[in-house]
Amino acid sequence: MTPMSPEDAVSRLNTVLAHAWMIRTFLKHADEIQEDEGMLDVPRTLYDSIRAVEPAFQRGDTGDFLRRLKGKLPKLRRVADHFRSHFKAFSPHTNFEMAATSLDGVVRQMEEILAAVDWDEVAKRIRENSSRKTGNATEPADPLDDIEIPEV
Repeated sequence: MTPMSPEDAVSRLNTVLAHAWMIRTFLKHADEIQEDEGMLDVPRTLYDSIRAVEPAFQRGDTGDFLRRLKGKLPKLRRVADHFRSHFKAFSPHTNFEMAATSLDGVVRQMEEILAAVDWDEVAKRIRENSSRKTGNATEPADPLDDIEIPEV
């Protein structure tokens, strides 16, 4: 498989994250799961993962975007597995079944894209950005990178 450029990966992943956002929105408003912390962890984790890469996306920092999202992947796998295994206890409705299938697809697409990334190029960009931030950078580091943004 030919390695994927960081720019192509970020572009594709941003579209995949848009799908994840729609799943999150559906689950956030699903009355059926509002009393179960395990199920509420699904939309919360989706929110956290998407918002974690947003500052890097806005800065055009492909290295940081990919590094952050790769770090979120284990949590995303975990909540996708949990949702798929438990949604029928809350509702057998097709909406929940399709959300589970969609979330599995989101995680699978993310895994495939991240597996195709040229990680040597990503590491090079992270080093370059890091040295720029610690040197005489004209562009200050984003202070929001280190804060957890609570869900509203």
